[in-house]
Amino acid sequence: MHVLVTGGSGFIGQALVPRLLARGHRVRVSSRQAQPRLAAGAEACAPDRALAGAPVEAIINLAGENLAAGRWSAARKQAFRSSRIGTTEALAAQIAALPAEARPRVLVSGSAIGWYGSRGDAWLDEASSPGEDFSAQLCRDWEAAAQAIAPLGLRVCRVRTGIVLDRSGGALARMLPPFRLGAGGPIGDGRQWMSWISRHDLVELLIWLLETPGCEGVYNGVSPLPLTNREFSQTLGRALHRPALLPMPAFVLRLMFGEMAELLLGSQRVRPGRALAEGFQFRDGELSLCLPRLLGA
Repeated sequence: MHVLVTGGSGFIGQALVPRLLARGHRVRVSSRQAQPRLAAGAEACAPDRALAGAPVEAIINLAGENLAAGRWSAARKQAFRSSRIGTTEALAAQIAALPAEARPRVLVSGSAIGWYGSRGDAWLDEASSPGEDFSAQLCRDWEAAAQAIAPLGLRVCRVRTGIVLDRSGGALARMLPPFRLGAGGPIGDGRQWMSWISRHDLVELLIWLLETPGCEGVYNGVSPLPLTNREFSQTLGRALHRPALLPMPAFVLRLMFGEMAELLLGSQRVRPGRALAEGFQFRDGELSLCLPRLLGA
């Protein structure tokens, strides 16, 4: 297939694009950068020209400003919305302008488990109700913009992604320096649930949804075995042969990061119900078993 990837130069896209190419797909990456770093064989295009030229058969929509890059301001919140919802609405307009026979046939669009809000110890699946905080509303509006494309004739999958782990970036790369120094530990009381997925498994899930005609609707992009933050910290400490005893108090996080701290303190215990029921196989299902590989050991 000829696949358009938005956000293809980001943390997930850097692994997704070469994997798509390896599977024989032709890949176009929509990027605002003048010269994005892309895998050999991928082509770059400006966002407003994403669907120009040779027909695109499928879209993987991952564009979005990083929520965890720092304290949230009104301007940053608007950037979160425009980079997600605005990008998706712009794609919808480009698709609608094409003749029906030239339109893509499938859209796999990003979202996040922030959709559920902070829910304590409750198990959450794709049928669970949404939360009410800023992150939840952002995800709800993002998913609504993606689902609004379905009447144009596309099969639409929305992927609610958890904490994506790989040593090359994201949350794990940020955790490693203090943990390697023996200064890591639980955040807050450590009882909040962390629903995680390896970058490898997320990439494979995105491609599985792209290539499987019967897949449609919402899928949770998380491993089958979430951990509390305390369990996660202890597991990482053991993998690094370091203690993981120094807690980060919740009030310190809130002083440092304001509203953004709730990304670290919120609790989402999410299961990938639909992916498991429909046959997707996770390689990295248990953190203690896959961490040595994720760490490059």
